Amino acid sequence: MTDTLPTYEVYAIRYATRDGMRRNHFIGGDPHDGPMPMDYYLWLVRGAGREFVVDTGFGAQVAQKRGRTLLRTPAEGLALMGVDAAQVREVIVTHLHYDHVGTFEDFAAARFHLQDDEMAYATGRHMRHRQFNHGYEVDEVVGMVRMVYKDRVVFHRGEAGLAPGLSVHRIGGHTHGLQCVRVHTRRGWVVLASDTSHFYEHFEQRRVFTTMFHVGEAVEGYATLQRLADSPGHIVPGHDPLVMRRYPPAAPELEGIVARLDAEPTA
Repeated sequence: MTDTLPTYEVYAIRYATRDGMRRNHFIGGDPHDGPMPMDYYLWLVRGAGREFVVDTGFGAQVAQKRGRTLLRTPAEGLALMGVDAAQVREVIVTHLHYDHVGTFEDFAAARFHLQDDEMAYATGRHMRHRQFNHGYEVDEVVGMVRMVYKDRVVFHRGEAGLAPGLSVHRIGGHTHGLQCVRVHTRRGWVVLASDTSHFYEHFEQRRVFTTMFHVGEAVEGYATLQRLADSPGHIVPGHDPLVMRRYPPAAPELEGIVARLDAEPTA
């Protein structure tokens, strides 16, 4: 019964951005090519005495290396919400790409929730190929292996409940072990899609992003997102600037920086 579940607050924290074109974001390009910028987020879930951070972003060094505009570090973004990254106990890593695990060392007290398939993929045979390995930073993957040896990685296989009203679900597609996060909120079940759908257009139009391991899993995954969420309006894509426009800010001074996802969309 959902009425016995806790409800969580959910926030999208925008920490970086970059320019882009529509042709960069869809396999096969786009017949109506034009500007399509990409934002970078991490997410904060809290309530019922629990606090989870979803993904840990990237820092200044990787931003410079990859030509991204860092607006604030992930730790600085969390600090705007009164959260000390060094004290966070639970981090969900949706996958090991540079923009989702890059500052994990700032989370000195955390254990990291990761899919078995993602670690196997990021350390396995497919990483010989540029089309699969370009989204990973080797030192970050090795760093997460070190966390395994310190017993700070919690592995999941498929679907797993992390707390009442909060679960992870393997989708695959973009990477072999990519997972989304389902959260029970005051407005119902919200799904943090992360890179299972970079933009709203991906799941709405059944199109896929250009960096892709398994197109079939990605397309099938859209149905899973809709099954897990109370409606398409409860699915939050991983990189769409529209998230900042569709949801109210966590506070007036945080407009364009932190959006509250457990609130009803404003547009």
